[in-house]
Amino acid sequence: MKTVFLLVGICAMAAVACNNTESDPAQVESIMKDSSKYTTIQWMDSSIDFGSKKMGEVVNIVFHCKNTGDKPLYLNQVHPGCGCTLANYTKTPIAPGAMGEVDAQFDTKKSHPGEVHKTIFVSANNSNKVDNYLRFSGTVLPADSTQSASK
Repeated sequence: MKTVFLLVGICAMAAVACNNTESDPAQVESIMKDSSKYTTIQWMDSSIDFGSKKMGEVVNIVFHCKNTGDKPLYLNQVHPGCGCTLANYTKTPIAPGAMGEVDAQFDTKKSHPGEVHKTIFVSANNSNKVDNYLRFSGTVLPADSTQSASK
């Protein structure tokens, strides 16, 4: 009986380990250099206006992309244009026809009051000449502002 429980436990751990499909960085780097493994990408929302936020708020912004080609899409590197923005992204292969995301967090405390225009660069194995620059903008209101923030 103990052997059966041990065997079930080992199988369960193996199943969990196999579901971790995050891409190996060395493999992705190799794919990025091999144009025969390129696919195409479509950004659903490459420019977003977050409206008005008060100084001190963190703004969450999600950009969506679709693999419009016939090979897996890899988002390789995501680089915000400044230190006021952090970004996370889909790190698993995006199958043909499937969607991926870039999640950005803009910290208004690290910015300035007034209009802001920020950029995030995304490196991917796409062959179509799509601009992989994601843009977001909005207005940062002074913390003591009586003007109401939207969204």
